[in-house]
Order: sequence, then structure tokens, then C-alpha cells
Amino acid sequence: MSSDIRLQDIENPNLFRDTFPYVEFPKVVFDSNPVPYDFPEQIWITDTTFRDGQQARPPYTPEQVLRIYDFMHEIDGGSGLIRQSEFFLYSDRDRKAVELCKERGYQYPEVTGWIRAVASDFRLVSQMGLQETGILTSASDYHVFLKLRKTRSQALQSYLDIVKAALDSGINPRCHFEDITRADYDGFILPFAVELMKLSKEYNKPIKIRMCDTLGFGVPYPGVALPRSVPKLVHGLRSIGVPSEWLEWHGHNDLHKVQVNAAVAWLYGCSAANCAIFGVGERTGNPPLEALVIEHAQLRGTNPKVNYEAITELAKYAEKDLGFTLAGNYPLVGKDFNVTRAGIHADGLLKNEEIYNCFDTKKLLGRPVGVAITDKSGAAGIKHFIEEQYVIDIAKHDPRVMQIKDKIDVEYAADRVSAISEQEMEAWIVEAFGADLPPRRG
Repeated sequence: MSSDIRLQDIENPNLFRDTFPYVEFPKVVFDSNPVPYDFPEQIWITDTTFRDGQQARPPYTPEQVLRIYDFMHEIDGGSGLIRQSEFFLYSDRDRKAVELCKERGYQYPEVTGWIRAVASDFRLVSQMGLQETGILTSASDYHVFLKLRKTRSQALQSYLDIVKAALDSGINPRCHFEDITRADYDGFILPFAVELMKLSKEYNKPIKIRMCDTLGFGVPYPGVALPRSVPKLVHGLRSIGVPSEWLEWHGHNDLHKVQVNAAVAWLYGCSAANCAIFGVGERTGNPPLEALVIEHAQLRGTNPKVNYEAITELAKYAEKDLGFTLAGNYPLVGKDFNVTRAGIHADGLLKNEEIYNCFDTKKLLGRPVGVAITDKSGAAGIKHFIEEQYVIDIAKHDPRVMQIKDKIDVEYAADRVSAISEQEMEAWIVEAFGADLPPRRG
């Protein structure tokens, strides 16, 4: 099949205007031709926190990079789930961070590089003693024609030259097919991949392909047409012989599909999904690392080696020391992610927490369920709050509970709209219990 694939060196760029009109929202085009699942035997996560993630915020200090890297290692727990992390190599700060992380000697995540498609950059990779590096190889005509000002054949040749330079330097290349979801698949992507597989055979070395959904155009639905179809992007590369373990998905969240697209890439034959802590990456960000860890557990089973609770500790560190502000309702780590406000929900939690909690958040993430106190919480919510904070079992209609409920009702009768703070609740509990105040938990 690959012998029939040829580069289509057209004169003018193919910008897929029927799909990307620009003056309208992009369109999802169906061709009613779904491709089959091709779930790899092994799937894993790679990380771009120290590359794409640093394009979205002030740079981390080398010491902060090391602490985050340590957290990734703790979460991985020796499982190989978080297999690699990529780093910039250009500044003294970048190189110090790499040195600190390499000194740890961890097997996972492996430290890899990221460079431009410039032969001289391989000197940086070699100096840092890295075995693998990502290389920017822009794939769409938007980039080839409009940014690089090249023809397809010129771009292809320049990319192949840089890949050869990597292989000649003893470095395993990872080609980043930038903007693949707007690229001419048959006319450029497949011919490029075929040439890479020829080089891989010639050098007897792996050449990885990262499929970069640079603007978040990827669509997970079956039967969607190229170039936006995540299933077809993966399936086509698999069909020309690219091994699953050489394929990696790198998404962005411009259209709110970053997480599902990464999972779908796994399902259709891509072993690696690239991510960043809490989704922080350029513009709308990348798949969140913590979300992919839990997605992996749902697809492959909860792994006893993986330290899921370290996700919670990483979130605490990010907010306390890195200046992150995670939304209260942010899944898995937001302060309110497993907190209920409705009284009827709190009542259900008291009877059986599985009714309103999606999994055992206390056991797996070190996050017990909570109840936020509002005018909707009722006596059940107050009872739950007290029992979470203090060593006591108390009846829902205990007079002390009702005393606190009366104070809350007064607040909302006066047109209060915010939730009752923990400090207010604690003061009212002390007042209601007086000398009989039980000891606090933990």
C-alpha cells in the first residue's frame, strides 16, 4: 500500500475552506465511513508541562521543575504510566532543570528534549545526554505555505534532512506533525510518514510521530471526515505500518474536546497521549495529566502501583507554591469537586455516599466528600459538616443543629447569596456546643 502513496506537490495551499471557513465556526463534516477500534496492548502518558506548559505562564524555576517532576514520579509509582517528559533546552534555566531531573535517576518519566528543525540544535540534545528529542515538523499547508513559505516537497526534504541528522547523531527523533487536523492527509501526512518509516528501517531505529492538534480541531465522533477525524488520523498511520508505540497524540482544548480526543486516540491505535499538569498549556491548554491518569484507570483498571493520592498533593503544591488558581469546580482536584450544596443531596450522602460521589475519593485521592453550607443544605448538610469536622455522631434534628440552621436561615432571609464560610460555621458550632464541643478530626 505504501508504494502507492506519493507526495502531492501542489502549487497553491489546500486550506480546506469547506471545513474551515474562518469567518464562520469550523464545520464537522461526516463521510459515514467509520474505522474500527485498534486498542493497543499498552497505552501510556507523556508530559509536556515543561515545554508547552511553560508557554502559558511565567517559567518555572529549576527547583519548581524538579518538584513537579518528583510528583510525576510519585504518581507513576514505577508503573510506566507517565513514561516521558519533554523539556526546552535553550536557556541556562532550562538546562539546569534538565540536569536536576536527570540526577534523580528515575526510569519514569524519562527526560526528553524539544528542538526546532535546525541541525545545530542537536548539539544541545547531545550535551544534555538525552536519547530522544521532539522536532517541530509543521504539517498543514497553513504552516508550509503561509508560515514557512515553502512548497510541500521543500518542507518534506528539510524535515527528512533533520531527521537524518538526528539519527546520525545517535538521537531518536520524535517528529511533531504540527497542525495535523488541518493538513492534507493523503497529499502530505501519509507520504511524510512513509518516508520516515523507510528511514527507520534503514537506520534500524524508532522514529516516533506526534500528531499535534494545534488548534483543537480534532473530533472524536465515528464517521467524521478527514482532516478533523481523530480515529482516521490514527488509523491511517497504523495502516501504513507505523507501530502504535511510535504514535503519540498532542491536543489542545480550543473547542472543549481535549480530553476525549486523547482517549479516542488511544482507542484507535495510538499508545501515547501527551498532557500537562492541570491542562496548562499554550492558549486553551493540553489534556490534563490528572484526567488522563484517571482515564487510563477507567480503560485499563486501577493500577496498585499508581499513587493516585499524589494528584491531590500536586494540586496543593501548585496552588500554594506555583500560583495556580484552580476553579472550585475543577474536576478531580478543585476544592468543591466532591462537595454538594443541595440539602437533598446531603441527605443522600448521609445514607450512602455512593449516591452522590462518583468513586471513593477519600481512598483514591485522599479527598473525603464534603458539603458546602447554603440555604439549600438543610439540617442534613449541617449534620454532615459537623461530623466531617468533629469526632461526633449527631442526629439531624439535634437542637444544636437546628440552632445553627436558624442562623443560616436568617442570613439568607436577609438576601445573602454566598455560601456560608467554614469560619462562620466553626464559630456557630462552638457557640452551639459550648463546653460540650467535641474534639476536631485529624
